[in-house]
Amino acid sequence: MASAVTTEHAIPGTVLPRLYVVRFVFAAAWAVLLLVSGSDLTAGVKVLLFLYPAFDVATAVVDARSAGADGPVRGLYLNMAISALAVVALAVASASGTGDVLRVWGAWAVVSGLVQLLVGIARRPMGGQWAMIASGGISVLAGTSFILSASKADPSLNALAGYAVLGGVFFLVSAIRLHRSARRG
Repeated sequence: MASAVTTEHAIPGTVLPRLYVVRFVFAAAWAVLLLVSGSDLTAGVKVLLFLYPAFDVATAVVDARSAGADGPVRGLYLNMAISALAVVALAVASASGTGDVLRVWGAWAVVSGLVQLLVGIARRPMGGQWAMIASGGISVLAGTSFILSASKADPSLNALAGYAVLGGVFFLVSAIRLHRSARRG
């Protein structure tokens, strides 16, 4: 009898919809917590800021393990490294202020958005990836916006909540489309 891990490696399409739903729920909850916490860099807000890219690392690990040798594993490994670096960079930037946090977050959004775009393109034959492709492109634009807004007189972290929710919605859309594709196939 095959273990769950073996089955998931054989059929990555069964893991991705669940993983994408988890990512949606996390993003929505994270955004609410950030908005409720306010825009000051309190200890709680700093934890939230570190938690988001750390969660991205964890989900990329699950994704890479389920994709096996047939998936876009290099892109997922690159995403893990970029997000892990973002955790460290956010820890450093959070000591300097909101502007520096927005610059780091923006740089992370641009680079990880490009990776997400490329992974989505590589997964197009699976179906359900147009939302991931769009999300990657929007992440690049949003990241650029965060970097530019960091220079304002009173920069705010509130836009990060919208970014998280929008990204979560794209994951939910992909989950639904992948689930429908799996049911048809």
